[in-house]
Amino acid sequence: MNRIARLTAALLVSAAAASPALAAPQTYVVDGTHTFPSFSYSHFGLSTQLSKFDKTTGTVTLDKEAKTGAVDITIDMKSVNTGYETFNGHIQGEDFLDTAKYPTATFKSTKVSFDGDKPATIDGELTIKGVTKPVTLKVSHFVTMPHPMLKKDTIGANASTVIKRSEFNAGKFAPHVGDDVTITVSLEAIQN
Repeated sequence: MNRIARLTAALLVSAAAASPALAAPQTYVVDGTHTFPSFSYSHFGLSTQLSKFDKTTGTVTLDKEAKTGAVDITIDMKSVNTGYETFNGHIQGEDFLDTAKYPTATFKSTKVSFDGDKPATIDGELTIKGVTKPVTLKVSHFVTMPHPMLKKDTIGANASTVIKRSEFNAGKFAPHVGDDVTITVSLEAIQN
């Protein structure tokens, strides 16, 4: 009888070792040196202006097996980079970003939808100038791989959405300066 009990225990241990471990959500920290939210808009119909923010922090949580995720991003609005120093100050003024009163913008996801094994859309709440609105980011590129230098699992993604800046109390000169603003996020995040 003792031999049967030992054989049964050995078989159970072998079966447990052979079955795949349950995947768990992984947390990735935004790499601020390779993550740049940008925004573009029509300037009097003459050209499309493109600007970015140089300082972004946050986390991405991903469970590949369960096909779930979460995104929590904070953008330093004072890091706006239009390519022209005078305009950087102008766009931080009260009529636009009002960074003295609202130094950050945030995006917090409420749902991540997958197409196969990759995120396709990310629904969430975008807060700019103290105004929170629902937005959907469309993911145009997504990859996970070991970082070639850091040897840690890394996420790379590009996603975009379109907002009306007037809905965030930043509508001065609209419609001559476009009210529709395309926000694009190029993101890299490294496993914590």
